[in-house]
Amino acid sequence: MSITIRPAVPTDIATILGFVRELAEFEREPDAVTATEPHLHDALFNSPPAAEAIIAEQDGVPVGMAVFFHNFSTWTGVRGIWLEDLYVTPAARGSGAGKALLVHLAGLAVDRGCARFEWAVLDWNVRAIDFYRAMGAEAMEEWTTQRVSGNALVKLAGRS
Repeated sequence: MSITIRPAVPTDIATILGFVRELAEFEREPDAVTATEPHLHDALFNSPPAAEAIIAEQDGVPVGMAVFFHNFSTWTGVRGIWLEDLYVTPAARGSGAGKALLVHLAGLAVDRGCARFEWAVLDWNVRAIDFYRAMGAEAMEEWTTQRVSGNALVKLAGRS
């Protein structure tokens, strides 16, 4: 059974949203997904797109996806790729789909002249952390992610 990687197309939106919901369930946040198919379609296929997605297929059946976008480093002066979500269905884990998605994205980063390929992982997801280390990833232990959302975002914007 071979794994192939291809760019997402508009007819993949329902599959991508299903994968996002499965990922949220796995990450213990099943009610956090508010995205809809129209949201994802606009984000991935409007011009310019807010993000891109690739699909991993095993024998023609979607078994995983990666959603990513460009970020920018003032330190390097060039853009990078931020991996927002990497998901492989439970049945396809261990098939090489996750590795194929990461290898494909690393290739895109190199082809696009990116200096970095980065993502976040939950600290309790030891299986994923071990997988990422095996792929050559390094933890940025001195850095923590900060987030402002919801009412705090409105308040910070001075709109409360």
